[in-house]
Amino acid sequence: MPTLNINGKDTAVDADESTPILWALRDTLGMTGTKFGCGQALCGACTVHLNGSPVRSCITPISAAAGQKITTIEAVTANDKVGKAVHAAWVKHDVAQCGYCQSGQIMSATALLKGKKKPTDADIDAAMAGNVCRCGTYVRIRAAIHDAAKTLA
Repeated sequence: MPTLNINGKDTAVDADESTPILWALRDTLGMTGTKFGCGQALCGACTVHLNGSPVRSCITPISAAAGQKITTIEAVTANDKVGKAVHAAWVKHDVAQCGYCQSGQIMSATALLKGKKKPTDADIDAAMAGNVCRCGTYVRIRAAIHDAAKTLA
């Protein structure tokens, strides 16, 4: 039984090592904040952080996470200063409509702001390019990221 470090805690996962991180989180551990979107790493709904970098958990097997730190939306919005600022800006700017993509969006935005304190529109567009919002709230997403950056400055 593989052991993964999820949100700072070593957790035994009763799943085959080829199981994507997404399904280990959702089906085995009951952590449903990370969403299934396309299953092909094209939409970004399943984004988690692996050692601080955003990855698509729908195609990343748990074997690839051995010895690394997985961070999910649950920890980012509860325990992370940057994640909390991003989440607050999301609420302030009323970003979510259907909300399905938002955990992946927040994970990507948080990773961006951890690497760039004052991102430009081009930085935001590049960092968020792999996250699809079917409701088309991209203008609000960009405004929320700029607002979170100002809050963190």
